[in-house]
Amino acid sequence: MHETFPRDGHDHQHCIDEALAIAEQLCADRGRRLTPLRRRVLELVWESHQPVKAYDLLARLQQESASAAPPTVYRALDFLIAERLIHRLASLNAYVGCAHPGHRHTGQFLICSECQSVAELDDADIEQALSRRADAMGFALTTQTIELEGCCPRCRRRMNEKECPA
Repeated sequence: MHETFPRDGHDHQHCIDEALAIAEQLCADRGRRLTPLRRRVLELVWESHQPVKAYDLLARLQQESASAAPPTVYRALDFLIAERLIHRLASLNAYVGCAHPGHRHTGQFLICSECQSVAELDDADIEQALSRRADAMGFALTTQTIELEGCCPRCRRRMNEKECPA
């Protein structure tokens, strides 16, 4: 699974194949059903390391089946989130594949403002620091998602190490 931004020459089909195989195994282990639609939505989410919006998924599915409708896409996305196979990026109102679907973790994401690529950090120290601070303030933390925007290594190289435009 991807933890960093894809490098040049990256075999993305390997990411897709691995994500689907892991999802099938996790769903089987959990007694959950990865239906053909859920599997296809997951595959479409993993098509790139860039976030994908629900209506873009719907448009792709409608090319394959005229019966695809918003509720079916959203139900599939809800299932994939509940099974920790994808994440929702609130700032983009879009979805990305989970790099660590086998265990519970919070979402920490680096989002390239130039090419929209996303990398998942999954840093336990960040998670624990926020949990400690929230607890010290009497706050019962239920969800953590951190989205950081900047420039990925590929875009920085393309811009000759200049800072990302704001």
